[in-house]
Amino acid sequence: MQTRSSRLPSWQAFYSFTAKGLKVFFFYLAVLSFCRAFFIFWMHDYMAAATSGADIAVALWRGARLSCQTAGGLALFSLAPAALVRLFYAPLENLAWRVTSALSLTALSILYAASFPYYRQYHTGFHQLIFNTANEDIFALFISLVQEFYLPVRLAGALLLAFLLYRALRLLLTRDIFPAMPPPLPWQPLRRALYLTLLAFVALLTTFGGSLRWQDAVNWENAGVTNDAFLNEAILDNFQALYRAYVLNNRFLACNGLDFTVEEIERLAALHADRPADTRDLDVYLMQEAEGAQIEKPRHIFLIISESYANWPLLEKYAHLHIADPTKELLGADDTVYCDTFLPNGPSTVAAVTGIVTGFADANLYLTTMPESFAAPYPTAIAPIFSRLGYGTDFWYAGPATWERIEPFCRAQGFDQFYSRGDFSSDEGSVWGVDDEILYREALSRIDPAQPGLHILLNVSNHSPYTVDLAAKGFPAEEVRAALPKDTQHDENLLKELGHYWYATKELAAFIRAAKEKFPASLFVIVGDHADRYNIEKTPSLYERYAIPFILTGHGVRKDLLDAEAAGSQIDIAPTLIELIAPQGFHYASVGRSLTRGNRRGVNYGFWITHNAIGRTDTVPLIAEPIKDRPAALDEEAMQDYINAVRALSWWRPKYGPMLDAAKLEGRE
Repeated sequence: MQTRSSRLPSWQAFYSFTAKGLKVFFFYLAVLSFCRAFFIFWMHDYMAAATSGADIAVALWRGARLSCQTAGGLALFSLAPAALVRLFYAPLENLAWRVTSALSLTALSILYAASFPYYRQYHTGFHQLIFNTANEDIFALFISLVQEFYLPVRLAGALLLAFLLYRALRLLLTRDIFPAMPPPLPWQPLRRALYLTLLAFVALLTTFGGSLRWQDAVNWENAGVTNDAFLNEAILDNFQALYRAYVLNNRFLACNGLDFTVEEIERLAALHADRPADTRDLDVYLMQEAEGAQIEKPRHIFLIISESYANWPLLEKYAHLHIADPTKELLGADDTVYCDTFLPNGPSTVAAVTGIVTGFADANLYLTTMPESFAAPYPTAIAPIFSRLGYGTDFWYAGPATWERIEPFCRAQGFDQFYSRGDFSSDEGSVWGVDDEILYREALSRIDPAQPGLHILLNVSNHSPYTVDLAAKGFPAEEVRAALPKDTQHDENLLKELGHYWYATKELAAFIRAAKEKFPASLFVIVGDHADRYNIEKTPSLYERYAIPFILTGHGVRKDLLDAEAAGSQIDIAPTLIELIAPQGFHYASVGRSLTRGNRRGVNYGFWITHNAIGRTDTVPLIAEPIKDRPAALDEEAMQDYINAVRALSWWRPKYGPMLDAAKLEGRE
């Protein structure tokens, strides 16, 4: 019988086992480094023009250091089960190595295959939006992946890569790269000490991200040191990007991304409201008083949230594409005013919905999943305010009512009616929803002209997998192709994306014309839900990449309605409309500010904007990037206070209620 002492590892057994672990570590480090280099090579069009070879070298080196953590983790994933099996039943050790290696390499290969289309779509590595999947329409998401991203082909390629890597690893493990330890000699302890030092060195590299101490450790938060956004993303291997997504999602759910004390919130709220800090009731600071109607009260207000409706196609430099001509014609009309410095509330459609419906900015809360959002409408919610102004309220969504719990969320926030794909007579469209023309046709036919109403319409056609039959709709594909830069003229995906923007514009303009005829005393608001999906340039400016249009047209609209240097974001839509139509003295709660009352700042999840400049909110100091040829002047202190005030109010009020109380933060991680 084998005794317990006989099962304990000898030095030679320890050496043999850990040497195998070292091979696995260096194998994964080499694979991750090669994958990073190939990713940079294949996707180099996304690098800025000024990026140099030295920047690439820095990215490769820093990425390799960071991947020491990943390689160590993958090696440990293989080492730990095999060690346990070796200790208790040695014949299964090789099987344990094979199973864990196969699992690791399959995960690595699938993530790598997915990283290319993911970056093209989001201009980032894996981030916290992947955790939204549970709230998505899973079937629609699957169909979109199959149709647009060729899921079966990519999956087959990933599995083939995993098999080849597995064979390479098996071959490596059969080779005695590390020389066998010689028979005991007087200097044998030194050899063993050197080997243990090597193990300790690798352990430190794994622990501290390519460094020997925590002070110099590389992690996902400090890895991006180049001036190129693409390279900074490439530094993170896919496992590190997933870890980042996991951490940020936990912060998102736990509100750890915000760290305001109640004293700071009180100060910021008072500053935002331009009044003394004499109460801890936030609703006092949120309360606004309308200055008086600036236009005759419209019978109907249509607020159109248009999918991926970016502002850049409306710029003169892209006029030769002719994909936004109907909207540009609308901008020239006497009854239309346009703000070209406007930000979405977040990077996704659900952020736009929550920002417009509740009036709160993105503040690391997922409002459509929070119990507080379903208990009662927030005081800043748009629907109850407009009900007090005499309007019925309805929300029209082209997709399914189950997406992001949108129907129960909107009803909980005060909307009288909600219409979605299941309510429409035609189901023509993509897996995400009906085509825009069907949504508009349903709204036109069902809305009662005699009943005053606020109608919010959310369309989906300008969204992957881009299934509209553009040829049948009359899209001049070859004319647009000829207008593109030479290096993009053969990009069929880009042409399809531009064609869907053209379609969204065409149907939007047709709806506005028809609605103005059927509902002559109506006001129309046009806004994109977000931008940042596609651009002509691989490295667009922040303004061209993130800005969305804000357009008012219709009954009573004049060119001088908005401040000449107005800027804002989606939380400013409701107060702007209220100040246009509400009687003097009408009280309402709002975090945002009206563009008719001099609001010249907008802020969202990661950016700020003024009439002259745009920048990121996470830089110290704030860095202003000029918009067009306008001087990029910035009052940094005022902008920072505004950013913090909007975020603090939009965090505390929906999560903890109106009263500031430090006890509510006890136990928060």
